[in-house]
Amino acid sequence: MFRISKFMRELTDPSPVGPHRNPPGPVVIWNLIRRCNLTCKHCYSISADIDFKGELSTEEVYAVMDDLKAFRVPCLILSGGEPLLRPDIFDIARRSKQMGFFTALSSNGTLIDESNIDAIDAIGFDYVGVSLDGIEATHDKFRRKDGAFKASLAGIRLCQERGLKVGIRYTMTEDNAHDLPALLELARREDIHRFYFSHLNYAGRGNVNKKTDAHHQTTRRAMNRLFDHCWEDHQAGLERDFTTGNQDADGPFFLQWVAERWPEKAAHIRAKLVQWGGNASGVNVANIDNLGIVHPDTMWWHVPLGNVRERPFSQIWSDADNPLQLRLREHPRRIDGRCGSCQYLSICNGSSRVRAEQAGGDVWGADPACYLSDEEIGLKAPACEAVA
Repeated sequence: MFRISKFMRELTDPSPVGPHRNPPGPVVIWNLIRRCNLTCKHCYSISADIDFKGELSTEEVYAVMDDLKAFRVPCLILSGGEPLLRPDIFDIARRSKQMGFFTALSSNGTLIDESNIDAIDAIGFDYVGVSLDGIEATHDKFRRKDGAFKASLAGIRLCQERGLKVGIRYTMTEDNAHDLPALLELARREDIHRFYFSHLNYAGRGNVNKKTDAHHQTTRRAMNRLFDHCWEDHQAGLERDFTTGNQDADGPFFLQWVAERWPEKAAHIRAKLVQWGGNASGVNVANIDNLGIVHPDTMWWHVPLGNVRERPFSQIWSDADNPLQLRLREHPRRIDGRCGSCQYLSICNGSSRVRAEQAGGDVWGADPACYLSDEEIGLKAPACEAVA
């Protein structure tokens, strides 16, 4: 995850540069249930409105939480499917808060209404994330449900009225890129705390729909717009949180954005980007799916690291014999091809290994969605020809 707002603040209030460090434990994104009331085009879990067998019981979830706490996991993101369809979701969330986890709810927003907003408010979620794929017509088409946008926006507003921190999650493809400006203005108008821009990752139904992934020039225009919008808010004292995910080339592209405007600040920003360190799948980010299977992150559902029913998460995550885990934890990673020769490898760390695998069959190959040119990443002409 690339925190744009954090780096914008470095432009006006620079902080000391330190070494790259990992937190004591990973953020855990937990798909507690696979059932969902929607069938979104880019769903990585390929959810549907049916019950899936074999999901963790309440007591099993509690046992895992105890292990996660002892392992110094700082944050639980309670996700799905649609987590509000799980009958014990508020019991789990309440326990998470009581144990001291930063506790987030990841929802499509359509089920947040007057019937449960009191319960959501009582939990005191640290963050509620709601997915929007565009303005009404676009969003409803992506979510394959008429009225989904209105229901999600109503849910967002209910959370806002209770003082909960709410964020919009937006995954861009060529089919919804045109709605980004309107969504940014919606977030500003509604005073929504966070805007999370996700690049399409090739997993689940997102893998099926990769042909509509945003082309490189579309991505560059979108990132420039996002940076400019965030800078405008920062200058106006509107300290909302803008972040991106699933494409760590955003860090080097931001460095170029800074160098064009304030070349004297570029060296500091580069040092802070190296301190950040880029992609952290399998290191600072972990996933537990609805069956208790652990993955390097939510886009790696085809790669099981172990099951919490058989071994504690702490043991699975600390496994020194898994070659994938060991190589993911190298920094910078040993990446082949174009990414391996990039001058920004210490910043982006090779970005999405899932995209490299799904597109080219090599988990350590180049990320095909990197939108920086060969010249920008420091490749010489012969190298460019070799990877063309």
